[in-house]
Amino acid sequence: MMELGSVLVIAKSPVPGRVKTRLAPAFGLSGAAELARAALADTFAAVRRIPARRHVLVLDGARGPWIPSWLEVIAQSPGGLDLRLSAAFDAVAGSGPAVLVGMDTPQVGADAFAGFDPAQDDACLGLASDGGYWSIGFADPARARGVIAGVPMSTGATGSHQLSRLLAAGLGVRLLDPMTDVDTPSTAYEVAALHPCTRFAAMVRSLSATVGAAPLERALAG
Repeated sequence: MMELGSVLVIAKSPVPGRVKTRLAPAFGLSGAAELARAALADTFAAVRRIPARRHVLVLDGARGPWIPSWLEVIAQSPGGLDLRLSAAFDAVAGSGPAVLVGMDTPQVGADAFAGFDPAQDDACLGLASDGGYWSIGFADPARARGVIAGVPMSTGATGSHQLSRLLAAGLGVRLLDPMTDVDTPSTAYEVAALHPCTRFAAMVRSLSATVGAAPLERALAG
């Protein structure tokens, strides 16, 4: 894969009660925050191995020792997710091709964007199993706002809406491998079982033993 201008991670600070609250019924609010921290650590490790001139954390919340020193940190802008994504790409528009990944896919690998070639592809999009998308990227990040702003976010059709907007703008889109977003206890168990060597999976196992959450096998069987 050629060197990118920027790789961005958009995330919330892993504070109990503010992040991954849909995991709380199984793991508690503190456990949900610990899972978010572990997912971020996995994501950061993958991102660091992607060749890029800038590695950027687009952060909602306070900085903390969980942020590696090699990451550049910028604050998320106000507004809905579509506007925050647009602003993130605006912030790196002068640095060359950029890709962005969220904090919901701790299973992401450094090769996740290997198929995206900014010399041939205008954009890339990684669809998620819940109907959203886990990543988006542009050969020219200045194009992002025009095709992201206004897309309805956090719906079962967000991914298809986003793809339609990209194609309607005449962009050549490279579809990345689909992934499962970790949003619920069942998806947390699923991702942990399929990727047992991640920090996220280790935290799922630890919390399951501590708080008495359903074992991985039972959750997957259900």
